[in-house]
Amino acid sequence: MLVHTDLMLDLAHHHQRELVAEADKWRLLRSAREARRARKAQAVRGRPTGNLASCEPSAAVPAR
Repeated sequence: MLVHTDLMLDLAHHHQRELVAEADKWRLLRSAREARRARKAQAVRGRPTGNLASCEPSAAVPAR
């Protein structure tokens, strides 16, 4: 079957545009997911610990 070359070129360009659009979509979703994780981590870090003051990180003490 003989296919016109302009049609094939148009189909190839259309497919390439679809691939680029899909890559952009996944890139946008990934950046939104990372931003959501960063906001969530920020909220957890800034959350008050309740009535008691948070403890200082303890240093490792050698056993006697």
